[in-house]
Amino acid sequence: MKKGKIKRAGIDTLILFFEPYASKGACTVPTGYNFVLINRLHRERILFLGQQVDNEIANQLMGLMIYLTIEDDTKDVYLFINSPDGWVTPGTAMYDTMQFVQPDVYTICMGLNASMGSFVLVGGEITKRTTEEFVLEAEELLKLRETLTRVYVQRTGNPLWVVSEDMERDVFMSATEAQAHGIVDLVAVKNTGYFT
Repeated sequence: MKKGKIKRAGIDTLILFFEPYASKGACTVPTGYNFVLINRLHRERILFLGQQVDNEIANQLMGLMIYLTIEDDTKDVYLFINSPDGWVTPGTAMYDTMQFVQPDVYTICMGLNASMGSFVLVGGEITKRTTEEFVLEAEELLKLRETLTRVYVQRTGNPLWVVSEDMERDVFMSATEAQAHGIVDLVAVKNTGYFT
């Protein structure tokens, strides 16, 4: 990340110039993005969460929220969210930051917000959380879920109620448990070339 200073009304203001994602700095933007545009949006207090919530994106957004608060704690921040899931720890850290900063944080649902994405969405200032009606998409998601469930039932041999119950939450299985559940047929025995 390159830093530059400009003089504005007698106050030094730090401007962040973003480099490609490969730099793995504290504030990064994926390669191919227009860095001038992203920088301009951030100065307008517009932030984006367009992926699962993980440590890297959470730290970037928390840092930007705090920076924008220091710059002007009277102007609201707008967080556009399209996040299907994410990790609990960085998601709750983002939520805590949204509650901590002085400006109101508007949260705007763009697309799908589920799991930790919906938790960040609900963290916006009450009366300033927005979404659009997407009944068609919800119906399509339900159809997709039904299709996935039918495939699991057919391919694993498990009854519908077992598969439906498993799909309600994350289920972590060992290789042997996955085999017993019908998800895999063979389990490789480490370093032997044999299968059980």
